[in-house]
Amino acid sequence: MSPSIILFMIAGAAVFAYWNAARAAAEHAGQLGRNACKAAAVIWLDQSVHAAGIRLRRGDDGRLGFERSFRFHYSYDGFDRHTGRMVLRGDTLVSFIGPIRARPESIEAE
Repeated sequence: MSPSIILFMIAGAAVFAYWNAARAAAEHAGQLGRNACKAAAVIWLDQSVHAAGIRLRRGDDGRLGFERSFRFHYSYDGFDRHTGRMVLRGDTLVSFIGPIRARPESIEAE
């Protein structure tokens, strides 16, 4: 085999690994967004998450890895639209901004 074919195969494997990791992270983010909306009793709009950014960050163990940001949309009543955001470092959720669990206030009759 010529060196150019080997380099092409290595580059192809690297692109496939990156794409595969990005898809896995997006699926995990989608599951987290869906669960958060269900727990907060809100409507998860568009049934998907959208990649908002990627950067290299050091993990807790000191190793470099990708930190991916995602956004999603939700609604309280079907007429409004709010944006939620989450950040994943690997499979770990490191930041979440979105719907919170609904807490009914106690109402006392007079």
